[in-house]
Amino acid sequence: MTGRPDRAFPTRLRRLYGDAFALAYLGVCAALTVWAFAASAGENEDASLAGVIPLLATAPVSVAALALPGGPPAFVLAVAMGALVNAALIGWCSLRLRGRPTR
Repeated sequence: MTGRPDRAFPTRLRRLYGDAFALAYLGVCAALTVWAFAASAGENEDASLAGVIPLLATAPVSVAALALPGGPPAFVLAVAMGALVNAALIGWCSLRLRGRPTR
């Protein structure tokens, strides 16, 4: 790349995902996903809908990505995709609301 160093792809990622609100959101999504797997592994009858909570926390992208075929890997991929898209939006909104330029 011959552009300025602040236009590099890693710098842009750091701006979006380096925000405290975006990182907190990613942490909450990761914790909810781990909780959903732990709750569904037990013998609890109420755990059958535990996977809905991470999907709702990462909607709408995770709901659209849930159309992928197959089991736990598709669930984790859908939640991860939704969390990353939403965290990028949260980071961008946080930067804009603080008045920092995005370029």
